[in-house]
Amino acid sequence: MAVRVLIADDDAAIRRLLRRLIEEHRDWEVCGEAINGLDAASKVGPLSPDLVVLDLAMPQMNGLQAAREIKKVTPSMPMLLLTVQDVSQELVQEARSAGFMGAVSKSTGSEVVKGIETLLRREFFFTSSPDPVAASFV
Repeated sequence: MAVRVLIADDDAAIRRLLRRLIEEHRDWEVCGEAINGLDAASKVGPLSPDLVVLDLAMPQMNGLQAAREIKKVTPSMPMLLLTVQDVSQELVQEARSAGFMGAVSKSTGSEVVKGIETLLRREFFFTSSPDPVAASFV
């Protein structure tokens, strides 16, 4: 059975790119798309994804806010944060506090794939300069 991924980004071109990256992996499928954090939080229940990819900066509800809402409904949901910013230590702390297991820059598609693979193993994946940090979580 394929791994079901929900992607949320307010930019349609980024959603298309993410869909293409995810669906190149033969065992993964995009089960839905959301245009903002509010939309993503409302789709998690009905779509039952195995993993959620959320953009940080979205209208109505940003990725951090959406993650907190998703965690209320599905506490064990693996979530990957996408950002155009550098993944600073402050952002890592905020993301982990919101319930994210990983954060990557949008600039590198391969990091998104590595992040998803790592989260599916129930490990953290935060790509801060210069090297990604991956660690198991309990």
